[in-house]
Parts: sequence; structure tokens; C-alpha cells
Amino acid sequence: MSGPKLTIVIPAYNESANLKNGVLDEVYDYLKAQKYSYEVLIVDDASKDDTPELVEKIIKTKKGFSLIKNEHGGKAITVMTGMLEAKGEIVLFTDMDQATPLSEIEKFWPEFEKGNDIVFGSRQGRAGAPLIRNIATWGFVTLRKIILGLPFRDTQCGFKAFKNKVSREIFSGMLERWKNNTASGAALNASFDVEMLFLAKKKGFKIKEVTVNWHYVGSERFHLIRDAIETTEDMLRIRFNDLLGKYN
Repeated sequence: MSGPKLTIVIPAYNESANLKNGVLDEVYDYLKAQKYSYEVLIVDDASKDDTPELVEKIIKTKKGFSLIKNEHGGKAITVMTGMLEAKGEIVLFTDMDQATPLSEIEKFWPEFEKGNDIVFGSRQGRAGAPLIRNIATWGFVTLRKIILGLPFRDTQCGFKAFKNKVSREIFSGMLERWKNNTASGAALNASFDVEMLFLAKKKGFKIKEVTVNWHYVGSERFHLIRDAIETTEDMLRIRFNDLLGKYN
């Protein structure tokens, strides 16, 4: 039996507020109006609040929705777990807060039809984001180009879709490496997106960056100094690993 057309992976860590605001109801309402088949995998990163219980309650009446419970490991491991469990022809990961509305996936279908293997969202303007966040973003883009040579405008938008076989080729190896870097507390794991795209480019996959609608949602997970240090170290790690041939 073939799988669904689309799998949506939503990582969750202490998402009680978003869940109570009805984000999963919005996702469900959108999907049930579409003609294609789907599944939604919510992957909980061992939340310390009532996220798992709320998800289980909410999805009882939502066909195609399921919950995966992980040990705590940070967002990267949480996302990759869902991506490797996905059965859909196309696999999308998106944030629980829906800063990029799920409806933006409609911009991706034509790009997959053109033969692209990966299509990901690019935030333009970043309306509502605080100045310090935009400054940090500019610094990140600059370092990314210098250290890794990636040509993309925005690698960090949490709205990325893959052909399933491409997803498995990229994430199966990445997951094992990231399991050795288990995070403590809420973690952005910003370099996860960069390593993913670096590997995809190195493997020769066709990648398309598409402008998507996005609105700023404040996050307790953003810590300027800590994230800047972590991200720089990880980009250097990626470059060093590549020089050592670990990605061959």
C-alpha cells in the first residue's frame, strides 16, 4: 500500500501555549480541505509541561495525526526522527507556532514538479522581528557564506520539504552524528539546517529556495550570545568534517 502524498513533521517542546491557541486545529482544518492524502507526525522532545497530554487529547478526533515521544535531544534530533518515520511522497517539517502558515506548501508543489529534490521557505523582510534578531541574522548569513560557501538567502526558516528518498539519504547519517550532541533545555540547533543543506548541495540534489509568508513569533529559545557561539562552532565543525572526508 502506497503512502500519503504529504507528511508533515512538527517538532514539539513545551508547546502548551501554542496548542491551547489551536494551532493543530488550524493545521487540520487546512489539510482536510485539500484533495491530496496526508499524515501529520508531532514529535515531542520530552517536554517538561503538558504538551504530550494535550497533543494526545487534540488528535483523538483528527485522522492521520499521530504523536511520537522522544527522549530529550533538541530540535534537530526531534525533526530528524519524524523525517525518518515519514511515509509521505513529500515530507515537510514546520514549526508548531505556524509562523509560516501551512498553506505556503502550495508554493512548493510546482517546484517539485519541475524536478527539484528539496524546496524550502525563505523569509523576506521579517516583519515584526526585533532589531537584535535581524542583526544576528545578518551575521549568520555572512559567516555561512565565508565558512561554508552556501549561496542561499535564508537557511533558517523552519519550513522545508523533501522528496522522501532524499530525506532518508540526508538524515539517516545526520541523526547518528547529532545523537552525540544531545542538547539540554530548549535548543534551536541552528546549524542543523545548515548542515542539511550543505550535505544536500554536496550530494548534488536539486534545491530551490522559495519566498514564503512569515510572521515573527517571539521565542524563549533564542539566546543571542549562546546561539551565536554554538552556530559558529558548528559551522566550523561542518567544514572540518568535510575536509576530513566524513561526508563522502
